Amino acid sequence: MRKTIIVLSASVLMSLAAVPASAQSSRTLTGAAIGAGSGAIIAGPPGAVIGGVIGAVVGGPAVPSRRSYQKCWYDKRGYQRCKWVR
Repeated sequence: MRKTIIVLSASVLMSLAAVPASAQSSRTLTGAAIGAGSGAIIAGPPGAVIGGVIGAVVGGPAVPSRRSYQKCWYDKRGYQRCKWVR
């Protein structure tokens, strides 16, 4: 019971310490979360720490912005044409 409380409080402190760092980039935070999750599945708690660090360094998935999109239409011959619109 005591060990569980210590581990829980340590994880809360670590997550609170990471809050200012997460303001830098959501991609970094996403990469750290994905790395920590996969590291925890593969190697347990040490893997979660190592995976989180590697994920933060590498970064998360690149999510495209919603500012541009593809507009597609069919020409007179029936071919589909597409172009990027901002």
